[in-house]
Amino acid sequence: MTFDALGIAGTGLNVHRHWLDALSDNIANINTAKPTNGPAFQARYVEVQEGQGESGVYVRSVQLGGDPGGRVVHEPDNPLADADGNVRYPDIDLGTQMSALIIAQRGYQANAAVVDRARDSYEAAIQIGRA
Repeated sequence: MTFDALGIAGTGLNVHRHWLDALSDNIANINTAKPTNGPAFQARYVEVQEGQGESGVYVRSVQLGGDPGGRVVHEPDNPLADADGNVRYPDIDLGTQMSALIIAQRGYQANAAVVDRARDSYEAAIQIGRA
């Protein structure tokens, strides 16, 4: 039973790490300007699937979200601006990304705590076996 908990928590750690990576990438690129003749940065979203039986969760894929056209902003002083003075920015909401970041961080911490507790249980079982 403890081995199952360790394996399941390990898959949770992996999923939350991928989620944190995607969110940090989204936040880092929220103000990335692009020329209007190309697509804007698109947010990354982690798609997760459950494992078979009690085997945990897994990353199925990383999907691109949002409008590839992004938001067109008039910034004539921007070196990437077109003839009309426009550039593209990603259509990403910082508040939503930060909220998801907190949830992903707490999920990662919870799974790490399960791994710590499982390790403590293993150590206690080894001590009992030595006595």
